[in-house]
Amino acid sequence: MARSDLLVSLVRAGASGDSRELATTVEALIAEERAKQHNILADRLERALRNNGKGGPSSLAVPDSAVRARDYVLEMPPRKRLEDLFLPELCERACRELIEEQQRASLLRSHSLEPRHRILLVGPPGNGKTSLAEAIAEALAVPFFVVRYEAIIGSFLGETASRLRRVFDYARTTPCVLFFDEFDAVGKERGDVNETGEIKRVVTSLLMQVDGLPSYTVVIAASNHSELLDRAVWRRFQFRLELPAPTRAQVGRYFEAFAKTMDGPLGVGPNTIAKSLGDISYAEAEEFCKGVRRRVALTLGEGAVKSIVAEQLKLWKARARQPDTG
Repeated sequence: MARSDLLVSLVRAGASGDSRELATTVEALIAEERAKQHNILADRLERALRNNGKGGPSSLAVPDSAVRARDYVLEMPPRKRLEDLFLPELCERACRELIEEQQRASLLRSHSLEPRHRILLVGPPGNGKTSLAEAIAEALAVPFFVVRYEAIIGSFLGETASRLRRVFDYARTTPCVLFFDEFDAVGKERGDVNETGEIKRVVTSLLMQVDGLPSYTVVIAASNHSELLDRAVWRRFQFRLELPAPTRAQVGRYFEAFAKTMDGPLGVGPNTIAKSLGDISYAEAEEFCKGVRRRVALTLGEGAVKSIVAEQLKLWKARARQPDTG
């Protein structure tokens, strides 16, 4: 049974002839039915939205099919879990609040409230922004869609904004996490004199689309260069969370957790490993641990873990470092 508020909105929109509200309500019904795995009903509602009773295109029709819209997103199976991530305390608390609000949305709606659903993540690369977005999708048990900029950004006037609209139209039809990595690629400051009129139109369109998303679509944007984002972008997001580079102590705790998953002793203390590797991101720490696991697997468990760790530390120290551009 569809939510009573959606049925009321549907009748009100039909009685008043408000085609915009009617389309939005039907999209919400489609999303709700898909969440219940009622795919046949959801497909019928989607076809009805796109076609009038005479079989011709309706004024309510979505401009492009869902199949076409999926060309611009990459669906990834969410495997990361929030419990497995090393997050700042306030950041984790905010994410758990959002997850609870999404999971108990019916209770909020009974009080005329909607769950929060827009998050902006900022911080240097390799410190968990993508992993956090994936973990939120895993906790909500919804699809995780990553926007593909190489497919969206076009060279012709209006092409990028049009493709972005298709993505948002598709995201409105199913509960999901829609993730924009490197968000500054499409959310740049419009006051920048070096930017073209086209990117300003893209940003304006993007902000309107974000505003129009229903609360069951969780949109997460991540940026390594938050200073490049348009000022209007910031206020669109209900949560604005920073994921800073980890301290040596935090990296040490990461390796401490890694040590507990191994069959043998590492031979070196977690804090010593962290000190030996220097200032690294969580992504680099994860890659080091994967390197150890690979060697353990290739030796069929016959190689001592501590000797493998020692070898990997030597290789890691010898690798080329990024030049200091400061």
